Amino acid sequence: MSHAAQTEAESVRHPWWLGPAAWLGAGLVRVLGATWRIERFGVVERERELAGESRCLFAFWHARLLPLVYTHRARGIAVLVSQHRDGEVIAQIIEHLGFETARGSSTRGGTRGLRELLRWARRGHLLAITPDGPRGPAEQVKEGLVHTASRTGLPVIVIATAASSSWVFRSWDRFRVPRPFARVVIEYSEALAVPRELDASATEVQRVRLEREMQTVQRRASERAGER
Repeated sequence: MSHAAQTEAESVRHPWWLGPAAWLGAGLVRVLGATWRIERFGVVERERELAGESRCLFAFWHARLLPLVYTHRARGIAVLVSQHRDGEVIAQIIEHLGFETARGSSTRGGTRGLRELLRWARRGHLLAITPDGPRGPAEQVKEGLVHTASRTGLPVIVIATAASSSWVFRSWDRFRVPRPFARVVIEYSEALAVPRELDASATEVQRVRLEREMQTVQRRASERAGER
């Protein structure tokens, strides 16, 4: 590909407004997050991971990610982000907030995204996945979470978020944005080990196990926040 053609292709992938939009989005997250009344549950047990002394793989639903972008910023956490255009916007916003990104999906292992996550893991970074992204079905775990945990040997820690008051969008996942001054609950699960060398049947067992744990932790967080 010629330099001109390459430049043109890059401009299609990255329109002129993307940089300013990402910068503005990161600023809005900081401003909005500063108004929230945040309560954490299970965080004492997760202090070593959050301090970077012990590594793990965080898992949370796509619709619930926004509070975590604020509370877990500037930790160098490597996040799996969709290669869709909306994923590009999210990637640039969270990079402004101190995250690293791996581009791919949460489907079966062997993808570019999984390979990038493995590279970040080898460099000592915490990892994060929304296992129902990028296009759903909402709140259903895909195999990519199991494959990543199995390949890296990292324990999975589920994080759920809920808010006393939120804007809910008409997206595939019913994406939620806590309103200003909302009470925001962040709930951590215990560390969940995933065995290595899984066949298809064992992978499905682990997938269902993690999905049920994510549903349980999310239900608990929603109840604590009085979410409607």
